[in-house]
Order: sequence, then structure tokens, then C-alpha cells
Amino acid sequence: MRIIFMGTPDFAVPALEKLIDGGYEVAVVYTQPDKAAGRGRVVEEPPVKKAALRHNLTVLQPENFKSAETKRQLLELKPDTIVVAAFGQILPRSVLEIPAFGCINIHPSLLPKYRGVAPVPAAILNGEEFTGVSIMLMDKGIDTGPVLTSVHVPVLQQDTTETLMQKLANTSAQLLLDTLPGWFRKEITPQLQNNGEATYTKMLTKEAGEIDWKLPAVQIWRQVRAYQPWPGSYTRWQGKQLKILEAVPLTGEVTGEAGTVLNVNKNEAAFGVVTGNGILGVKKVQMEGKKAVTADEFLRGQRQFIGAVLG
Repeated sequence: MRIIFMGTPDFAVPALEKLIDGGYEVAVVYTQPDKAAGRGRVVEEPPVKKAALRHNLTVLQPENFKSAETKRQLLELKPDTIVVAAFGQILPRSVLEIPAFGCINIHPSLLPKYRGVAPVPAAILNGEEFTGVSIMLMDKGIDTGPVLTSVHVPVLQQDTTETLMQKLANTSAQLLLDTLPGWFRKEITPQLQNNGEATYTKMLTKEAGEIDWKLPAVQIWRQVRAYQPWPGSYTRWQGKQLKILEAVPLTGEVTGEAGTVLNVNKNEAAFGVVTGNGILGVKKVQMEGKKAVTADEFLRGQRQFIGAVLG
């Protein structure tokens, strides 16, 4: 079978690698255009492009599929199917109708729950015990197409978006390889999603990472994990941004203004912060302009920190 692969970030790389290792003919890889990143604004190639070039695959990077030339080029490739994994572009109906076996999308949630662009942070933020991967047949909607296969993946208490995405990426790659033979043999019946049970996620913003200390400690703990690596979870002290990189909710009653720093004297954390409900134990931080350090190291350099009010 002749496959076109469309993907951009690290999440999509294991699926591409599995297709290659599985002996499938990957005719062309589409990915987003190279972009400037970092403080130096250095132009970087997307992870999928780097992986494709390692395997000597042809890489195409159109801005979109609006031009007649881009569509003609895709038609001439005559794919049996197009596999999409976090590509970052909406495919028009004219593209969806090209492959005989449709366009297959890998989505990191158990559809119809958490449609949209940020399903993994949403699962952590909402305290889900399980999330998963769905392989679906694409239609004109956003993650609304019928599901071919899916698999559950547990969300561990230490999981961040970064670690959970990696697990889901590896799981989705294997699920794709397990799904394609049955799909090509027409042994899989696509299951329509129940739109009444659908939930949606939106693009995260930098502002979403600011910590509201009036929230419960458990909710802030989930936020710290959900927003790592981006947008991060941060507060302010002495006019500078202080990132909370690792934390844990602590048991015990406490009174005081939300945001007040306490010496908790517990093995789980070096210091705590009063929240709207409970104490958030902090294990790792990063002060603006400084490197990341353990909370113990931070306290040794900031002895006046205990008793401060953050926010």
C-alpha cells in the first residue's frame, strides 16, 4: 500500500518510524515549514522532517493546500491512504477525498472526549485516571470522524504533558501498525462518535500558566504537570517570575493568606505554599533569568523567602 504521511512534532515521529519499519511504502512526508525558534530565532526543521530525511524520504512543506499546484501534486502521488499525526494544518475536503482508503488521523485522547488541539494537558488538568489514543477516519470536522480503533493509557500521578505525550506517541505508533492491515482488508467497521458526549480543548496561552493560589492545592498540582513543558506554571516574587517545575499536594490543615510560603519540614518538599484548600509542596523551581534548581537549593540562596506572599 502506498502511504503519504503528514506530521510535524516529536509526537508524530514514532508513527512514521513504525510505518517504515513495518515495510510500508511511504511515498512522501508532508510537514510544516521550517520556523525560527528560541531566543536566537534560529531556523529549525520540524522533528518529522529530520526523521524523514534520515530515511532518505521525500519531504514537502507547503504553507497549506489551497493552491491548485499543491493539490495537483498530491493527486499525482496516488496514495492509498494518508496518515496524519499532529500535522498542524486543516485538510480541505478535496484532499480528504483523494485516497481510496481515506485519511487516517492519530489523536491522543479517547474520542469523543477531548477533541481539539490540547487533549493531553486537558486530561491531566481534569484529573483523569486514563486517557488514550484514537485512530479515526477524517471528515470535514475537527476530530469528529468515525473511530477505527482506540486504546486506553493510564495517567500516572507523576506524569506531565511531556512524559504522557511520549507514552501516547509510542502507543499510537504500535496501534497504527496493528490497525492498518485490518483497515486495508476492509475488516474494520468505523464507529461513529457520539457528538453528545464530545468535549473540546483550546489552544493554550502563556497567560494560562499563571498560578491562582486561591485554587485548591490538588488543582494547582495538576496544572504544574499539565502545563509542562509549555506554557509552564509560574507565580511572582519580588517583581520577578518564579516557575514551579515540580510540586505535590500535602496533607494537613493550614490557615493563612493564599500564596504564603511555609517551611513544611517534610520529605516530599522543601517548602509549601498556602492555597485555597491545602498546601502545595514545592520540589523544583526556576527563578527568572536563572537555571532550574531544587527547592532546597533555592531556599539556601533565598533565606528571606519563607513567609513571603507569592502572586
